[in-house]
Amino acid sequence: MHRSLRRTISLVIAVLSVAALLAVVSSSASIAATTSSSTTPKLAGIWKGSYSGAYSGHFTLHWRQTASGKLRGSIALSNPPGTYGITGSVRGSAISFGVVGAGATYTGSVSGKSMSGRYKTAAGGGRWSAHKTS
Repeated sequence: MHRSLRRTISLVIAVLSVAALLAVVSSSASIAATTSSSTTPKLAGIWKGSYSGAYSGHFTLHWRQTASGKLRGSIALSNPPGTYGITGSVRGSAISFGVVGAGATYTGSVSGKSMSGRYKTAAGGGRWSAHKTS
């Protein structure tokens, strides 16, 4: 009987250890999910900015944003003139988006109501910056 009691205690300790480990892992995953969504900047709205380099001018962005940081919207460029659809993403403070109709890609960083970075086109690249207006 002494041997079966020892086996039962060992089994209970093993089960409790696995349960505790699962609780810690589940709690960590929940904290990570909460942290990543709370650190994603809120970019939805209207942004106005300028760019210089291979092309120079000003632009207005209209963003819609999902909870996962995916971006969709439109950009009105002064040069080349036109309004184009855009898609992109933001992860932490890093942002990237593309303007297929104008053949441009943008990368940069976001801090509060400001963002800036570099753009690339077939004709060359340059710098851009913008601020949130609403």
